[in-house]
Amino acid sequence: MSSAAFALSHNFVAAAGEGFTPPGLGEFIFQPYFSDGTLPWLTKPLVASVFAAVVVMVFFLVGSRQRALVPGRFQFAVESVYTFVRNGIARDVIGHGFEKYVPYLVTAFAFIAVSNLFGVIPGIQFPTLARLGFPLALALFSWAIYLGIGIKRAGFFGYFKSVMFPPGLPVFIYPLLAPIELIQVLLIRPFSLALRLTANMFAGHILLLLFTLGGTYMLFNESVLLKVLAPFALASAVGLTSFEAFIQVLQAYIFTLLSALYIAEAMSEEH
Repeated sequence: MSSAAFALSHNFVAAAGEGFTPPGLGEFIFQPYFSDGTLPWLTKPLVASVFAAVVVMVFFLVGSRQRALVPGRFQFAVESVYTFVRNGIARDVIGHGFEKYVPYLVTAFAFIAVSNLFGVIPGIQFPTLARLGFPLALALFSWAIYLGIGIKRAGFFGYFKSVMFPPGLPVFIYPLLAPIELIQVLLIRPFSLALRLTANMFAGHILLLLFTLGGTYMLFNESVLLKVLAPFALASAVGLTSFEAFIQVLQAYIFTLLSALYIAEAMSEEH
């Protein structure tokens, strides 16, 4: 049973007299599909994440085979996503030499967008990237890429020297600046990428559950006033669903844009 379905049934019981219990951290905890404990890691978020990867792969494979001079709707959609990331993010942000990073950026954008949109798709109704482990893995990919670029360009010690001791500053600043810059490159950037994405998906999912389950509770409550107000809460849930879908795609864009910015910085001669 999904977290939304469990919470819905729970609140139907609450309507009978226990009072409304708002959604919380329990909505992000899933039991394994196999109760005998043989595959404890096989849960809904993992399956949804694999499904998102398959959707992205099929989307681009099928779209790339349809190379009509006048593209149909599906080919146009695939080309639009690719062109948007290639020209609007990779080329504009990275500049010279951006081509080699386009496959990663396009894949990251598409995978994050699909995984996030699962939160508003009936039958799934859970954004997999609301679980920190998934965004952290993506952030580590971006971190490894821009760190690898910097080390390849300037060498291991040369890169970290340029990061920790940028030229043109007073000498007495370096003891304070050097550890801050090192922590930023090694820890803050990957964790900030992951936490920003997770926090937005977490908050959006909680908000949608709150209005949906709260409106349902009000609709089946004995109070006439709550029954009257219930349609407004449910209508708000519908409006928030559209807004959340926009935020979900926006967060995919922000993650990809920041990754491109870090790559561009690592490729530059000076920091």
